[in-house]
Amino acid sequence: MLAVSDDDSECLRRTFDAAAGVYQDARPEYPDQLFDKLVEVTRLRPGDRLLEVGCASGKATLPLARRDFRVTCVELGPALVAAARTNLAGFGDVDVVEGAFETWKPSRDERFDLVFAATAWHWLDPAVRYEQAWRLLRPGGHLAIWSALHVIPEDGDPFFVDIQDVYDDIGEGLPEDAALPRPGKLPDDREEIERTGLFEDVIVRQYDWEVIYDAEEYLRLLDTFSGHIAMQKWQRDRLYGEIGRRLADRPDGRLRRHWGAVLQVARRTEASAVS
Repeated sequence: MLAVSDDDSECLRRTFDAAAGVYQDARPEYPDQLFDKLVEVTRLRPGDRLLEVGCASGKATLPLARRDFRVTCVELGPALVAAARTNLAGFGDVDVVEGAFETWKPSRDERFDLVFAATAWHWLDPAVRYEQAWRLLRPGGHLAIWSALHVIPEDGDPFFVDIQDVYDDIGEGLPEDAALPRPGKLPDDREEIERTGLFEDVIVRQYDWEVIYDAEEYLRLLDTFSGHIAMQKWQRDRLYGEIGRRLADRPDGRLRRHWGAVLQVARRTEASAVS
């Protein structure tokens, strides 16, 4: 785990384009149950129009495209745009455009049934992201946000606690009072969403799952994380070398990483002060 300062958020937001070549294979799949709940809550039907914020390589786009939704994806990074277009080429109703969601405008006066962001919402400008989503939604449309986060269950792999001494050595350790993120107990944005006055009927559901990695797979995963991409070479060499050495000492050479996601779905209000 890595501590990241908010001061560097804009620079880190743009680092993901460097991972375009490995993102699709390295990042975990989101649980099917998450998409089932999303469709159930929003009452989406095949052919409905969806707008995805920060699609990256299309990780969350594919499961929804396979359900016959029409999806427009807005992605900031040109290399990720190219990767997403390749991965989604078989779906005629999916369009990937390059741009920043905060300032993006549809080519025609189009409104969407759902605006959603998978592991991207927290990178957006908090001063405008909710207003922009509200403007782009049709009356009665929904906003959905979720992320894939590292969680550590009580009986989880001790590797991640043990490796913190290396993060400390390279100056990327967690604060001393940092609490371990537990499955089913991740914070949510319900209060923030409701406080905007733009969305209501917020529904929150938590999901967790496990993925097993060998050393090569795990280091490839780390190469898709903004904080690790932004490390200096000596930091990454030290960390990656130690991860490889410690996993090589294990009989199976593998680690278990638990993931958690907090699905948050809210309905667009009909009255708003947005101009």
